[in-house]
Amino acid sequence: MPAKIEIGPARAADAQVLAEMSRRLVEVGLPWSWTPARITRHLAHAESLVLSARAGEQVAGFAIMHFGEEVAHLNLLAVDTQYQRRGIGQRLLAWLEESAVTAGVFLICLEVRSRNPSAIRFYRNRGYQEAGRLPRYYSGREDAIRMTRDLRHPESRRTVLPAPSAAASGTLAGADWILTKFKR
Repeated sequence: MPAKIEIGPARAADAQVLAEMSRRLVEVGLPWSWTPARITRHLAHAESLVLSARAGEQVAGFAIMHFGEEVAHLNLLAVDTQYQRRGIGQRLLAWLEESAVTAGVFLICLEVRSRNPSAIRFYRNRGYQEAGRLPRYYSGREDAIRMTRDLRHPESRRTVLPAPSAAASGTLAGADWILTKFKR
């Protein structure tokens, strides 16, 4: 019987394992940029979310996303080969998307290697659209495909709501009110 997979915030002690997974699964043929120190910084950063998918004590997958004011950037998502095709990547991505909406961030962007059709298909199947090609993005060696997803309901994408008046929002006006309202 397969082990139950539990997803939640990664632990500080996971940094080495996540970095090794990145090197083995994502950064193949590139210089190692997602080192334990870099992952540790994201674990400690208030505007980053690092998730792990665990089968018991073993890390089966992970994802790292950084939240900006208006855009969240999916830095990494990887699932160990022995756990692929079990919906773990989908579950990690769904958690991150729900977290973005909760934080009031409705646009997610990411980059994927142009020579990785499986990853491109994975994101397309989840509503991500190609937004451009970034020549030599990966260490000056390989192109990236930038992909984005607007998490707002399709009808609300066409509707522009008026900003509340200064009187209705206290001392903040317009866009300042909207950004402040959804800050974590």
